[in-house]
Parts: sequence; C-alpha cells; structure tokens
Amino acid sequence: MPCEVAARFLILYGSQRGQAQSIAEEICEQAAEYGLTADISCLSNQDKYNVDSEIRPVVFVVSTTGDGDPPDTAQKFVRKIKNKSLPHNHLSHLRYALLALGDTNYANFCNGGKTIDSLLQRLGAKHFYATGHADDGTGLEVVVDPWIEGLWDALKKTFSGMSASNQTGAARSDCTQDNNHKNASGQEKNKSDLEVDLHLLKLSEVHSQNEKTVTSDSSDAETHSTTLVASLKQSVPPLSESVLKVPALPPSYLEVVLEQASTEGETVPSGKDGYREMSISKAVQLTQYDAVKSSILLELDISEQDVAYQPGDSFDILCPNRASEVEELLLRLDLQMQRNCAVRVSLLKNSTAKVPLHIPQNSSLQFILTWGLEIRSIPKKAFVRALADFTRSSSEKRRLLELCSKEGSADYNSFIRDTNVCVLDLLQAFPSCLPPLSLLFEHLPKLQPRAYSAASSSLQHPEKVHFVFNVVEFPACPEHPARTGLCTGWLVDHVSSILQPLGTVPASECLGTSALPKVHVRPRPSSTFHLPSDPSVPVVMVGPGTGVAPFIGFLQQREKEHETNQEATFGETWLFFGCRHKDKDFLFREELERFAHNGTLSHLIVCFSRDEPDAAGTVNRPTYVQHNLLLHAKNVASILLKDKGCLYVCGDAKNMAKDVNDTLLEIIGNELQLDKLDAMKIVAGLREEKRYLQDIWS
Repeated sequence: MPCEVAARFLILYGSQRGQAQSIAEEICEQAAEYGLTADISCLSNQDKYNVDSEIRPVVFVVSTTGDGDPPDTAQKFVRKIKNKSLPHNHLSHLRYALLALGDTNYANFCNGGKTIDSLLQRLGAKHFYATGHADDGTGLEVVVDPWIEGLWDALKKTFSGMSASNQTGAARSDCTQDNNHKNASGQEKNKSDLEVDLHLLKLSEVHSQNEKTVTSDSSDAETHSTTLVASLKQSVPPLSESVLKVPALPPSYLEVVLEQASTEGETVPSGKDGYREMSISKAVQLTQYDAVKSSILLELDISEQDVAYQPGDSFDILCPNRASEVEELLLRLDLQMQRNCAVRVSLLKNSTAKVPLHIPQNSSLQFILTWGLEIRSIPKKAFVRALADFTRSSSEKRRLLELCSKEGSADYNSFIRDTNVCVLDLLQAFPSCLPPLSLLFEHLPKLQPRAYSAASSSLQHPEKVHFVFNVVEFPACPEHPARTGLCTGWLVDHVSSILQPLGTVPASECLGTSALPKVHVRPRPSSTFHLPSDPSVPVVMVGPGTGVAPFIGFLQQREKEHETNQEATFGETWLFFGCRHKDKDFLFREELERFAHNGTLSHLIVCFSRDEPDAAGTVNRPTYVQHNLLLHAKNVASILLKDKGCLYVCGDAKNMAKDVNDTLLEIIGNELQLDKLDAMKIVAGLREEKRYLQDIWS
C-alpha cells in the first residue's frame, strides 16, 4: 500500500526588526486551521534545518535591511547557498515559496528576499507558489494578507502532487503507459497552476475560505445625510451599506495572569543585546527658535565604555513609551490598580505558538507597557478584527469590521495607517471596546530601538560620540491629539536640564556625571557606509537637513588625517547640503565653512528652499540638492565615471533620495548619451561596486 505524504511543511524566516518573524509565526499559527502542520525556524539556526536534504515544502519569509541586504539572521544562509562550487542541481529536490518584505521608499526594494530567491533558483529549487513582494511603504498587509490566503491552496496542491507521485512510484510496475501519461498530464496541469503571478491577480478577487460575510444591522443603522463625511468613527455609503468580507478571527494563544508580587528594582531592559548606559554630556539646539523643525545635537560620553565606531556607523537608542500614554492605556483597560502586579504569561492549552520573547516573565504590568511593547504601532487589520469581538456597541463593532474588511481598505489607509493611529486612539474612538490584556500582548510588537547616525569622528572627539535629530511632530487631527515622535520627543524632554540654545557659550561643567541624563545605547556598525580606505578617492556627499550628520564625521576624520599625514594625496570632497532657511536651520554652518576654508572640503554647495530670492533676483535659483547636482553634472559624472569616486546619500527616503536617484540617472544619461534603461544599468553597477551608498529613512 503506498505511503501517504504527511501534510507538514517548514517555515524559515530572516528578520532584522521582527516583522518577518511575526508574519512567519502568523503563518505557523494558521496552518492548523487548514489541517496542516508547520515547523518554524530562524534562518540563523542552521542546526534545526537542512535545505540540502529537505523534502517538505519550505516557506521563506525574508526582510531587507541596509542597502538592500538580507537581514543579519540570513547572512550565514546566503553565504552557504552562494557558494559557487555547488552544482546547478544542488537543490533540485526543493519546493518552496517566498514572501519578500521591503519598502519602495528605499532603493533595492525587497532585495533581501530577491537575493535568496535567485540563489535558490540558480541551484535548481522550484517554486510551488508565486513569490510575493510586500511593500511597507503602502502597507505590508496589502500583499501579505492575500499571499497567505493563497498559500494554503498552493500547499494542498503540492501535497496532493507529492502523494500522487508516491502512489505512481509504488504502482509503477503494475501501471500501463496510459497511466504514466495521465500522471504526466497532471504534473503539467499543476505546473501551470503554480506559475500564476500573484501580481497579476486583482486583490479583490482573492478570497479566504475563512472569510465571514457581515451585513449592516438595520436596527443600528444611522440616518445618513447628504453632508455626512467618513471618519475613523463612522463610514458613509456605499461602505456603510455594503456586505463585508472580513478576515478570519485570529486565534487567541496567550493566557495572562496578574499576581500580587514584588516587582521592585526593575530597570531598563538593557542587560542583553549589547546595550550600555551612557551619560549625555552635552545637548545643543542647532536651529533658531522659529525654524520649521527643531534640530538638536547630543554628545554622549563613552569614556567608560569599550565602544569603537567609525564615521558612518549608527547607534541604537532604547526609549520608553510615554508615561502619560501608558497611564492612559492602563486607565482605559481598567487596570490602573494592577499596574505593579507581576505578569505571568503562558500558552493556552493546545496552542502551538510561542510566548513572545519580548514580554519578560514576572515583570510589572507598567514595566512591560513602558519598555516591552510598541503601543504607538499602527494596528494591523488582524488586530482591528480581534478588537471588534470585544466591542459591545453594535454600531462601533460594525465600524471596526469595516476598517479591517477588504471593502474598507481605503478607510483603513485614510484613518488608521496614514494618520499613524495607535491602539490607544482606537480605544478612545470606540469606548465600548474593552479587550483583555492578552489580546494586546498577542498583537502589539516589540518596542524597537531608534537608530541615529554618528555625527562625529573619534579622532576629533576622543571618548565622545555625537548624533543629531529633528524633533518629530504629529499635529492634532480628528484621529488623535498632537504628539511628538516617540524617541525624539522623549529625548528632548530628557535633556531639557542641560539643553543649550543656539549660539550660547557652553557653561562650565557644573554637573557631575551622576547628575547627567543617561540613555541606553548599542553600537550599530555599518558594513559599507564608510569613507574609502584610499584617501585619494574623491567623494560626493549629499545630505540635506540632518542627513548631513554622517558627513560631519567624514570631514572631521579627513581633517585629522590630513593634519597627521600632510604628504598623503587626498581626493576631492563635495558636499551638497540644503535646508529651508540660511539663517534658521543651516546645521553645522560654522564647522562646514571652516572645512571649506582649510581645504578639508573642496566644494560646499548649498541651497535654501524657503528663502526669498536675493536682491539680484537670481533666475532659476536652485531649490533642492538635486537641482545643485544638475548644475554640477559634469563634475559629478567625472568623479563617478572617470575617477572611480564614491557617492553617499543620507536623509529622507520618500522624496529626497528618490529625487537624487532620478537626477543621477539624468546626469549619467546625458553625459554618456544613454537612454534611461542603460543609465539604470550604470547606476546599478555603482551600487554593486559599493560606490553609490545610501543611509536613508522614511
């Protein structure tokens, strides 16, 4: 009797900041609902899996980090399958699907997943389901949700094909040629099914077997007037009158118990993961009081820490959730009296999930909400769906179901995603919603550190490191009150006692180290965003606003290197800087002008986007850094194409980095008389050679 193929598959994830892991765990949890069993492992745990001999279908979930690189947890796996000595059929037995995560605001979209995908293909592995490319710039769930929905049918077809193949093999000696022909035809049919490109499907046509149909309850329907407008709290026709297709309710898997126990002595969770406590020895306002954005420089004292860094590296800073928001959340959940209770978290019976590692056992509830969970995170649709089931008011429940439905995707984007709504905002908007604490623990992600580029060189500032940030502000809107960025708002409050206004002479040291504000910091070395090892290589730096930070470190480094080795040959240095107003937010103006005066900086090219034209009424005055790049196109092209120089870009990903990239394509196309496609190939070559490098953020 032929043996049956067990419906068991393997999930492998490569995650940098937890998103890929979260999605992989979600797939693992859903598998049982479809009669399947999943094993799951991080790609870094190579002792727990072996793709060289894996016969089960494999699902990869891979994020992208840095300049389009696979995440750190996947690097070892990539090196293994990148081995050129491996034969082209080394993984011909492997059947896999891959979900790549990325952000179109950054260059090399989904390149981490694409790299692994192409290497697997090169070694003969075969897709059993089309690769998905999810964009965090527009919402990962737009692709992730339908991709997961379609995965289950693809897996079942694969298992069915494997079972049929086994049966054919067992009966081959008794089968006729006609049977073999039928089996081959079946394989061809399966092959054509598997080659459907997910991106050709209309998302509205992808339906889950677990969808539930929801209609508006006429008893709760409100009278719509012609002036009614949609908001977070209410919808308008046609959505308010639509039949809804909502996602299946995510299964609960955690049990949370609050116990009266001592939780004294809790400290910042920095003992692991390489964080060290450092004193902030100086804080300086870099902009005028009436500048559009407030920029602040912090100096950290690393004299007592074994920390080495290079200009171009960055540092992770641990920051807490705002105390007022934690207090509000406790009040809203009616848990303010249990704030100091010890939290014990365990799995529900029969659950195959895992207790999240970022929720420490036996810590107080207040500590976990302050340091463990990202309560400012934008709730995913699965979270909104779960909240609906704990909402008493039928009209409020209907609205939450609309927001997580396919029909309500536009409202979800407009009133939740685009406005940076968090769970606290939802609980305030829907007062009859009272979720259990376990639901928040299941759906809120880990509170992530914030990364800041070093704005100094240790040659110029020994035992110190500088970094710069803008205080991010979210103005009040109907969905939430005015608030500052989580980390930048906390930092500016944290250093208020030592903050020096712009232009003031630093006061003599009057605070002892013990009285200085402190932060928990972890070095985050860059693998590529450094000055060329050969100082004769010319460099072009593009860094408007706080994007100039790493280049201050570059220039401090070059200045000191020139002082200690005056006989060496140094290549040209160009800096394209821009800000709104010359007299309000020209960051590091005096230092940059000093660099230009002493020759450390060969060319300082600046522009001011909001200043009025001068008395001469300059025509076509450059507004942004990309306009100045065009004005110096021949120099830029010569440095990159003839002198083999390097281009560095730092700053905003959504607008500036894209505009600079488009300008670079235009410059190269014009200089070499190439069409856009050929110019793109040249730019791709610069990236491959690590001569076009970006440190950008959204």
